[in-house]
Amino acid sequence: MAAAALVGPGPRAVLARCCRAAGLAAYSSVPAGSTGEGQQREASIRRRGRTPQFVRLHAPPRTERMAVNQDWSSVYPTAAAFKAASVPLPIRMGYPVKRGVPPPKEGNLELIKIPNFLHLTPPAIKKHCAALKDFCTEWPSALNSDEKCEQHFPVEIETVDYVSAGTSIRNPKARVVTLRVSSTVVKLSNLNLDDHAKKKLIKLVGERYCKDTDILTITTDRCPLRRQNYDYGIHLLTVLYHESWKTEMWESEKTEEDMEEYIWENSCSQKNALDTLVRIKATENVSNVAKEELLASEVVKNYRNSVTALKNEGETESNMSQYKESVKKLLNI
Repeated sequence: MAAAALVGPGPRAVLARCCRAAGLAAYSSVPAGSTGEGQQREASIRRRGRTPQFVRLHAPPRTERMAVNQDWSSVYPTAAAFKAASVPLPIRMGYPVKRGVPPPKEGNLELIKIPNFLHLTPPAIKKHCAALKDFCTEWPSALNSDEKCEQHFPVEIETVDYVSAGTSIRNPKARVVTLRVSSTVVKLSNLNLDDHAKKKLIKLVGERYCKDTDILTITTDRCPLRRQNYDYGIHLLTVLYHESWKTEMWESEKTEEDMEEYIWENSCSQKNALDTLVRIKATENVSNVAKEELLASEVVKNYRNSVTALKNEGETESNMSQYKESVKKLLNI
């Protein structure tokens, strides 16, 4: 023991003292806590950190300094996340803890995640409209009714914007465009189509055309962006319009059985009905009856309507009954 006391401190302790003397204690390989001086320095730093001179004072929230009649559009001029210090409303949102009330707005992440419309208050919208008014033109006085608008602008474009709570403000369904233009609705009667072009267009579009409302609906959703779907829908409508005006060589060879719908004029039924009426008039000693007069008679009109409905709509009970009565009147039975 006496020999060990004469030896003195070890080489590591001497190196640590030299480093501290040179101001290089932070780069020493010897832990600072291994000596009494290091422990005293750490305790001194901890004590100074708790003194008031290092405590940062928080400013009061903006809501406590807001005037009652302030301009709200200057607080939220554009779309922004929810700011608890700027909204003077006692808003709560979230899951109530221990059967209590939802968490308050301060530090509430649920309020920050969702979109808000604090920048679209009625006064702010009025300001936007007033600023845009200088760049707008007056509504044409000639378009003073919905009928005239449909006549001059037959194509309507319809899209849908979605607002939802999610990780993104963009919804994949918003890319859909329908011609009404995610819809496009076109009344075929407003398009410049003759009888051949209209029937060919209806044949090309298939189930997209509604006969009851005379509306063609084209929905495009195969492209990732709404603008791309809009351009694609307009392209489809343009191609269909020009394709319907083309007359192929084989179309001139169509017979009555190949027609899309039954047409009374110049049909076999019309000729047979006229021949039958002429024979009946001949037996009644009535001659020189004009063909136009026979076609304009009420008997022939009823027969024409019944035959047309039977050919185009099919053999239903109502159509068969109507056809039976028209034939009996035509033959005076």
